[in-house]
Amino acid sequence: FKQCHLGKEDELSPKEMDDFTAEMSSLITDLPAVWYGRSREMVDKLDIKTLTGTSAGIRFVDLKAYQSLNLSGDRSTAEEKSGAGGILINVLKTKPSDPDNLYMAISPDIGDSALIHQLAHVLDYLGGSRLAPGIAKPLSFELGLPSEHLEHPHEFAYWLDYLRKEFDVQLDADDSIVDFLFENQMLIKGLDIEKQDQTVLKMKSEQMMRFLSERSGEIDALICELPGYIGSRVKKD
Repeated sequence: FKQCHLGKEDELSPKEMDDFTAEMSSLITDLPAVWYGRSREMVDKLDIKTLTGTSAGIRFVDLKAYQSLNLSGDRSTAEEKSGAGGILINVLKTKPSDPDNLYMAISPDIGDSALIHQLAHVLDYLGGSRLAPGIAKPLSFELGLPSEHLEHPHEFAYWLDYLRKEFDVQLDADDSIVDFLFENQMLIKGLDIEKQDQTVLKMKSEQMMRFLSERSGEIDALICELPGYIGSRVKKD
């Protein structure tokens, strides 16, 4: 999404998945657990079973230690590789050796907003849109849509809003835009993404872009003093 929360990993191609062995999976799941930032507090307080109906656990590993394994199929930018923030590791990589847990790689300096962003991805996967790992990016390339429109569906934003309130977190600039879109019912539903109806997805993406343009002044005022703000888009229009 941007440097302070790296989002989810790139999808695995069929060939990459075929080549990803159980031994490679174990290299990830054998990494020592870490508790950076408020990760322990948040995970201890979240009742995953009650919230999502599943009993999956969440494990955190060190971001640099994970990246040093060179198993990410990493197409991240140099800025992202600097080791700031966190990333939700593709569940298909960890499932062979630990099917009971989802893994996040995080850095020691991870902030609250980045952390709940990742936890929202987890809750969305377990009890929200439940979209298959890696579906968003190839679909966005195929349709020519911004990947963010498909990676952050309505259900993701529901959990982001829940976590923001539960842990009293000030969202950064990007996630504040996601939250604004959620409040205004402008995000794409997971079911629409799952159906992969090109006409519907393109229409809803265009509606979102038009809404962002029409409300750009209001959005700029909302985020101008938040972390991650990159400057006014209003003057550029």
